[in-house]
Amino acid sequence: MATVSFMRRIIDMTEAATDQEHMEIYVAHCPSIPDRTGYLLDNTKPNPAPHIIEAGRKLALIGADEIAIPCITAHAFHAELQENIPIPVINGIKLTTSYLSEKGVSRAGVLATDGTVQTGIFANALNELGIEAIYPSPASQRFVMELIYNDVKAGKPVEREKFEKVASEMRARGAEVMILGCTELSVIADEWLPEGRFIDVLDVLAQSSVKDCGRLKEKYYDIIKEVK
Repeated sequence: MATVSFMRRIIDMTEAATDQEHMEIYVAHCPSIPDRTGYLLDNTKPNPAPHIIEAGRKLALIGADEIAIPCITAHAFHAELQENIPIPVINGIKLTTSYLSEKGVSRAGVLATDGTVQTGIFANALNELGIEAIYPSPASQRFVMELIYNDVKAGKPVEREKFEKVASEMRARGAEVMILGCTELSVIADEWLPEGRFIDVLDVLAQSSVKDCGRLKEKYYDIIKEVK
């Protein structure tokens, strides 16, 4: 669903009056790739990186100019992927943190999988730019994982009250903006978000893709969402 959501965002963000003015999109939809969080938390489990590299090389062979990966946890392997894929791989985490820095954000909440949290890839990128990374409490992090795995990945209705509790906690702890750092959360955001200010890494990836390969609609220059 995250891949579908990503493609829709690219189409929505593109300034185009005809089919022919839209950008070409080649898609490797590979649900068989081993779970990224599972491997990051336990390296004895199957490594997803070789499978992602294989998909990236296939996309390069059929003519892709760059690659966007609508899985944020997979960004933990970015350096390895870029080293082994012959075309640019967009780094959605670095683009997101740079965007927040440009907007003057000093404290950002990070909503992501346990694997992403454990690797510290958001915290490192944020801290490099002088932005404090705020993570959910252990109880709220469990809610985040349940929203991702038990709801969206399982194809079940979203337990909105859990998301509301997480967002309320993050606001109370001083998060000026909350990063939707997992594309299953992006799928939720397609329909609804709790109160707060959010930046969706999937929006950042789509915005970057359209800037590089198409024409971006002016209304998508600012992609921070505010829900009241």
